Amino acid sequence: MAGSSVEAPVGVTDPAGAARGYRPSATMPFGAEFRRQASRRRTQLALGFMVLLPLIILIAFQFNSGGDDDNGNNEFASLVDLATSGGLNFTLFSIFVSASFLLVVVVALFCGDTVASEASWGSLRYLLAIPVPRARLLTVKLLVALAYSGLALILLAGTALLAGTLRYGWSPLRSTVAAELEPTEGLLRLLAVLGYLAVVLLVVAGLAFLLSVTTDAALGAVGGAVLLWILSSILDQITALGALRDFLPTHFSTAWLGLLSTPVQTDDVVRGSISAISYATLFWGLAFWRFTRKDITS
Repeated sequence: MAGSSVEAPVGVTDPAGAARGYRPSATMPFGAEFRRQASRRRTQLALGFMVLLPLIILIAFQFNSGGDDDNGNNEFASLVDLATSGGLNFTLFSIFVSASFLLVVVVALFCGDTVASEASWGSLRYLLAIPVPRARLLTVKLLVALAYSGLALILLAGTALLAGTLRYGWSPLRSTVAAELEPTEGLLRLLAVLGYLAVVLLVVAGLAFLLSVTTDAALGAVGGAVLLWILSSILDQITALGALRDFLPTHFSTAWLGLLSTPVQTDDVVRGSISAISYATLFWGLAFWRFTRKDITS
């Protein structure tokens, strides 16, 4: 009959109209999503490579005959010499060769693939139909992506420290910008470097996550974030831009070197942290704003 309404059976819904017992905060738990992402091949390969890379570098060093001088007068050769002088130095070298590109790709992979892949598989709308609130879905996926990004960084440094110490011993930390540091202090400096790199990489995480909610192509989100990071790095090398370079997200990406100097230089570290957190917050805010308003058709 026109004007009539069909009421749900008593006891099935609550006064707000939701199914009895339904709690939005209980949908899509962090642990379940973490385990789900752990079963994915891209997660296993990415984390596995973080463990494998220091071992590859270690093996490569064994082929150094020490008799060729092709690169004997350049800065990279001096870093290689330092890398084989102790576990802490080997860890620093592994971080140095990974920070500018490899870690960027890994973070972009975890954060850019998380939503776009669901859309490409056609499973995103089913997650929302469970129903999982959109904001919660994004929050859980972002936290899981950040957790795996942090785990990748820890695995890289931890494997390098363990393998380097077993091969080269527990020696003071030395670098081209600082005096020799005792092992305990050197370890604390490396932890500070890892912490700052994690903050800087939040920019990549935010950008990749924003692209992930705007496209159904996971490769486009990951590749777009990496390409924009590279573009920012290129622009940062153009001195004609002057003070404008200070506003580029990559301008302070190497400020972690100041944490190795004697005395410690923290000015750029503070500026870089503020810049990275600001950019990441902006990108995440735009991602949530975009996703909560878009039509989900896949």
